[in-house]
Amino acid sequence: MAKKLWVERNKDGSWDAFSDEGAHIKFGHGKGLFNPGDLMKVALAGCGALSSQMTIENSLGEGKGAKITVDGDYDREADGYTAFREQVVVDAQSAGIHGEDVEKLKDRVEKHIEKSCTVMHTYEVATPVSMEVKVLTK
Repeated sequence: MAKKLWVERNKDGSWDAFSDEGAHIKFGHGKGLFNPGDLMKVALAGCGALSSQMTIENSLGEGKGAKITVDGDYDREADGYTAFREQVVVDAQSAGIHGEDVEKLKDRVEKHIEKSCTVMHTYEVATPVSMEVKVLTK
């Protein structure tokens, strides 16, 4: 069964997103809040982080991971993103790897993300969205 997610409006105009497993994130429009476009980028970066975590830890040690940044091209007329750019930075300075080992790690990280990142796979194809609006009354 899929995880249930929902959002609720706060009195201050911000929103809270929840999951039935207890996860929570605050978002909205305003200082200190992620907006929905930001959340799309966070989803892409987070997916890359989780997809690459095992191979990075196997190479560099437990608790190691990548710093992933994402930016995008926003088309104001279409009100949508036309492209995302993701940069994955793995700090291997303390691991003492060089040359061919660096290239092998880079290739493994890339392959793990390309294979396992559901968000990237979803963004790469047109994804239909269905919507149903219900208005509750007494």
